[in-house]
Amino acid sequence: MTTTSIPIRFGRLRWLFIVLAMSPRSSRIALTDDTVDVRMGWAFHTTFPRASVRTATVADRPVWWSIGVHGWRGEWLVNGSADGVVWLAIEPSARARVLGFPVALRRLGVSVDAPSALVHELVVPDTGPRA
Repeated sequence: MTTTSIPIRFGRLRWLFIVLAMSPRSSRIALTDDTVDVRMGWAFHTTFPRASVRTATVADRPVWWSIGVHGWRGEWLVNGSADGVVWLAIEPSARARVLGFPVALRRLGVSVDAPSALVHELVVPDTGPRA
């Protein structure tokens, strides 16, 4: 099974995340043929079936109002940068852990360096070996 690791994007406040033990080294999206695993240090973790991703869309503007791990009622944003956010609609809802507490996850925003590549990876079906 192949795993593709995609780092979470961090901006100017990268140093703050490092101080809070949510460094780029411990924050990533790992895609396998069957699962999506998202982790931001100790603050956020989820693993759900890849088939549960109904849509993946690039945010049309920066999420300037906040960075970190935050959300409510099934909608969570996990970002180290206001730019490069991809929103995933997840159905059926998944489970995640935020600060160690279980939460429901129906929509997830995550910041990455190449948002279009992540969208492509999640929504384009694998048609076999690539050249």
